[in-house]
Amino acid sequence: MKQTAPAPRIAVPDIIGAEALRGLDPEVPVVTASGDAMGTTWQVAAAIPTTTGLDRAALTALVQTRLDRIVAQMSHWDPASHLCRFNRAAAGSLIILPPDFAYVMTCALRIAAMSGGAFDPAQGRLTDAWGLGPRKTHRPPDAAQLAEAMHRSGWRKLAFDPQGRALRQPGGLWLDLSGIAKGFAADAVADTLAGRGIFHALVEVGGECVGRGMRPDGDPWWVDIEAPQGLVLLPLRVALHQLAIATSGDYLRGAHTLDPASGHPAIHETTSVTVIHRTCMEADAWATALSVMPPAQAQAMAQEHALVARLVTRDGTEWLSPALQAML
Repeated sequence: MKQTAPAPRIAVPDIIGAEALRGLDPEVPVVTASGDAMGTTWQVAAAIPTTTGLDRAALTALVQTRLDRIVAQMSHWDPASHLCRFNRAAAGSLIILPPDFAYVMTCALRIAAMSGGAFDPAQGRLTDAWGLGPRKTHRPPDAAQLAEAMHRSGWRKLAFDPQGRALRQPGGLWLDLSGIAKGFAADAVADTLAGRGIFHALVEVGGECVGRGMRPDGDPWWVDIEAPQGLVLLPLRVALHQLAIATSGDYLRGAHTLDPASGHPAIHETTSVTVIHRTCMEADAWATALSVMPPAQAQAMAQEHALVARLVTRDGTEWLSPALQAML
């Protein structure tokens, strides 16, 4: 007998504001584009009015140019990036960051403080010690190497003036924005499209998604939250009305998220964390922070900050935050 797949659970926001309906035209075609950036892939599906003058090729070029600008600022893989230049700066140097970089640092440091340091944008030395950056290593750091990396890491060592966009290099500290930059990139692409009169689009960068407006047929931009391989969970589908979604975990790439408190990979019962937020930048950073914490701590943190979150443990147990339950 053929089995019927279970119907997905549907999560929608309580209020769909007027912004989600701005310029909605059922006759506008959805144009798709894709490419590579930030060491991963990107995809866009956009309802493009003819008044914009954009076709698929122009859409692709617009998105790629925006992403390339972000890479030039915040990549820890590109030695010429602003981030790598900050990492090489002499102790005491005051570096004026480009606007995008400063915007991300402002958010990163705020979430670092709110999460008690579980999210830390200043752990580049630890990333390097474990071979998770440009320098590859086939063995974990020894005790002395780990102690040195810990000594040169930590967001509290940074002095940042967001108004002046000035960040001081304390000496030997390396930034690593890999836990927030993809989310920001998805937001930035969506904002760039809106700046060209495209208010209805779904943007995905490396698995992190932003939904703006609606599909021309009146449906939301639907995104299914995937389940880690081997675990059976009821499907969960989210309507991204002016929302973003990000997932962090070790079920695809292994234990690649480091715990800033111990300096070691964060390995515990949780294997997947998904966060839905108004911006993908914040969803990305919070998903990283919660994936570092043991389940009970992550659940308490999600409730404290009213986060829309799903946590999945290795035995297939699923926890939905009260804010997410309210969307079902």
